[in-house]
Order: sequence, then C-alpha cells, then structure tokens
Amino acid sequence: MKCYVWNIALYGAETWTLRAVDQKHLESFEMWCWRRMEKISWTDHVRNEDVLLRVKEQRNILHEIRKRKANWIGHILRRKCLLQRVTEGKKRGGIEVTGRQGRRRRKLLDDLKERRGYSHLKEEALDRTMWRASFGREFGPFVRQTINE
Repeated sequence: MKCYVWNIALYGAETWTLRAVDQKHLESFEMWCWRRMEKISWTDHVRNEDVLLRVKEQRNILHEIRKRKANWIGHILRRKCLLQRVTEGKKRGGIEVTGRQGRRRRKLLDDLKERRGYSHLKEEALDRTMWRASFGREFGPFVRQTINE
C-alpha cells in the first residue's frame, strides 16, 4: 500500500497547498484504500478505528505529505537559486491581480510557517540535522554533532 499506492497518489505532494477540504479528501482516500485491502464493504458499517486496528496502522497520509514537503522546502532553502527566490516571493510570475475579493490564497510555505516564523524556518533549514529532527523524520535519536576547531 505505502510502496505503490501512496507513491502514485502523492506524486508532487511537495508543492501542494492543502485546504481543509483537501485534507478531508486525502484522509477519506486513505481509509478507502485500507477498506479495499481488507475487503470491507460500506454496508458492513465498520468504524474507521476498527479498520485501522485490523491493518495495524494509523492515519498518517497528512503526516507523510508534511514530511515530504518539509524535506523539499528544506532542500530549496539551503540552495541559492531561482526556485528559492520564487518560493520566498521575491520573484513574481504571472500577472498581478489587484482588488481580489475573498480570502487570500494559501501559499506554498503557509502550512510550515504556521508553527514558526519564516526567518526561524530558514535558519533551521541551513542545519540539516536540526531540520530533520524538527519535522519528525524517523532517523532514530537526534544527536547534534559540533565540530571543534
């Protein structure tokens, strides 16, 4: 499931801007996949928690997307390139639309910036081990190494 289905379904997820509706659809898709694997019909009235217990898993498709996005953003922020400048909003593409009504559009960094400020995010990206630890990659215990000169 995680090897084939998720890799295909989450192709390019690093660049997605997820709204609440999108998150709900992704969680529904995850549960649909687990139910299909267990051959559970919707008429059986089996709760999602029971399905997850049967497959010995937890809901983690959104965590996987955040992890992939954090890895990609960290990679971009460590480099000095055009993509970094576009991501930061220093270079704009397209036509500037003024007077747009409604809620502002979510940007690429919005979900990562919700927890921290951008300057703090950029500082962490420069230190790769700190970046990996802050976004919960499973690399075992976090040990920060310093180089003594």
